[in-house]
Amino acid sequence: MKAQIQVTEGLQRKLNVEIPSDKVKSAFEKIYNDIQRQVEIKGFRKGKAPIATIKTMYKDRVQGDVAQDLISSHYPLALKEQNIDPINYPEFEFEDPSETKDFKFSAVFDIRPEVKIKKWEGLEVEKEKFVLDETRVEQVINNIRNSKLTYEDVLETRGAVMGDVAVIDFEGFVDGKALENGAGKDQHLELGSKQFIEGYEEGVVGMKVGETRTIALKFPSPYHSAELAGKPVDFKVTLNGLKKKVLPEITDELLKTIGSNQTVEEFKKTIVADIEQSDKKRIEDGFKNRLLKKLVEANPVDVPASLMKDQKAALVEDFKKRMTDQGMQPTEFESYVQKWDADFAKTANEMIQSSFLIDKLAIDNDLTCKKEDIEQRFDEYSKQTGIELDRIKEWYSKPEQMSRLSYMITEEKVIKLLTEKSKVKEVDAKDIKEEQN
Repeated sequence: MKAQIQVTEGLQRKLNVEIPSDKVKSAFEKIYNDIQRQVEIKGFRKGKAPIATIKTMYKDRVQGDVAQDLISSHYPLALKEQNIDPINYPEFEFEDPSETKDFKFSAVFDIRPEVKIKKWEGLEVEKEKFVLDETRVEQVINNIRNSKLTYEDVLETRGAVMGDVAVIDFEGFVDGKALENGAGKDQHLELGSKQFIEGYEEGVVGMKVGETRTIALKFPSPYHSAELAGKPVDFKVTLNGLKKKVLPEITDELLKTIGSNQTVEEFKKTIVADIEQSDKKRIEDGFKNRLLKKLVEANPVDVPASLMKDQKAALVEDFKKRMTDQGMQPTEFESYVQKWDADFAKTANEMIQSSFLIDKLAIDNDLTCKKEDIEQRFDEYSKQTGIELDRIKEWYSKPEQMSRLSYMITEEKVIKLLTEKSKVKEVDAKDIKEEQN
């Protein structure tokens, strides 16, 4: 076997391998003999068909099998001989093998870049200062109150105001003719909700129960019904009743209706704790991203094209899933991806560089994930979730899950070290200098 490595572009390499004809012939003979033993051909006993007949009938299939056999057996040997370690699965190039000729194939792949850490201590990184926003606590409380609101008839004699629910009959007229599907009886309309065209709800404001009023408006342009876009319309509206929202006070009894056995004060403390936990995680995530960006800026690493392609595709797919869950249409998604293609590429590039740097720092500082780290994390997960330890271990027995966990633990160790050695400046959220993509 002859093997030669060829530098093509950047971190891409092409491994050229040549296998002598005698080994190729042996591979053909082995596969033909295997077929001869297994197949049944009319006119011959099983295993007794002539090789010449086997060759005639199975030549195309055997060529593919031989190529696969020769590549799978000689590719690892060639890599070892050339002392090279691909970072991705290769693309193979070859022609159909022949029994009488040498077999040549090429493997194109990327290699791991050389990672040199120039500076990792003393990085200057901003971190958002945690400040509890009290209005968010009140927002949660008000959401609960709104979920339990009731409507009561307005008993005093007064005009309708924004926030009231007006019970109305209405008829619409365009060019003096009744508007198709433009009438309703005892419709409940919350004033200020903007359910109707602009000016309609404002026109009801001030009406008293029993009053009839004609509201002169125009349909907006554009409008979902093109023939009505921009046209004048008159709505004859009769106010049959008025209702007002009644928000209950937040009490221990009200909390019980949503399944909480806490007092109001205890509940508020729980809300504060939840907000604090959520905000601190967001702050830590943001800080980690800025820290790793600084690390990448100080220690740029070449990025293999294959990893770049895969990482970018993964980011786009993750974004697609999240946006689809939120109701984004396929056409909107495609437009967004095209518009922000450079951002996806930049993020993918930084993620790959930071992963190489994390691996390097972990090795240099003995921070790689160890067996005892895994066992400790399993114990923590079991205590946090109440799931039996054996079930957790079973889940992480899958190679992909264990790989993710190992990297996560290693990354946490490196981030801790970087943080300890960095110059961290706490600033208000509004003063964070985020890099513009």
